[in-house]
Amino acid sequence: MTDVDVEHFNHALSCISEWANMGQLQISIAKCCVLQLNPRYASSTTTHFAINGTPLTAHDSVRDLGAIVNESLTPCTHIAKITATAHQRVNLIFRAFVSRDIVMILRAHTTYVTPLLEFNTVVWSPSLKCDIRSVEKVQRKFTKRLPGYGDLSYVERRAKLNLKTLELILLIQLRFSDFFVFSTLPTRGHPYSLQVNHAPVNARQNFFACRVVKLWNSLPADTTDFSTLSHFRTSLHHTDFGSFLTVD
Repeated sequence: MTDVDVEHFNHALSCISEWANMGQLQISIAKCCVLQLNPRYASSTTTHFAINGTPLTAHDSVRDLGAIVNESLTPCTHIAKITATAHQRVNLIFRAFVSRDIVMILRAHTTYVTPLLEFNTVVWSPSLKCDIRSVEKVQRKFTKRLPGYGDLSYVERRAKLNLKTLELILLIQLRFSDFFVFSTLPTRGHPYSLQVNHAPVNARQNFFACRVVKLWNSLPADTTDFSTLSHFRTSLHHTDFGSFLTVD
């Protein structure tokens, strides 16, 4: 980034600030920062960005709409944060509740822990094995602490508790939007195949729109019901996603 680019960007920031002041909606400069998305080309000019003469600090990650975005556009920072919070909440459940009734503890886990791990998964759903195992470890450790389940394997515990792996829950939460395009090429699968988006860089490969296309196109045409949304969701529960899962 050249000095001219910095000057143009600062001018744009000044225009935004003036526009906000005209509408009596002043920008909270304390909440503004600079995030360099490509560390290999990091520039020392980040300290020269300013709003109304106040320099903006550089950060390696920021929180946006509840999700932490890092300089590599990978969800590892966000996953580390939410899994640490989830483990803390699990510990609080076992400390706060005297009763060890399985149904009550499971309900507490569903109420206080599960939403934390399922919120905004379209943005941060993990693709690396280490991140997948980190998320799954929350439920794995929780079920092992249940009375009478400590000596059972994770597969046996899930079967007795009628639980799915968190990886599978995140995997079937498919949501379509404008960034998906139906494929116009003839395929052997179902008639709703999506166009494969080729990602030139790793950061782009981590995007939801790139990760789920292969899974969507591999849905079996003979068992997947596309007639209505409710029928589609029901058919997903009878689809084997084993080849796409990391956790047993």
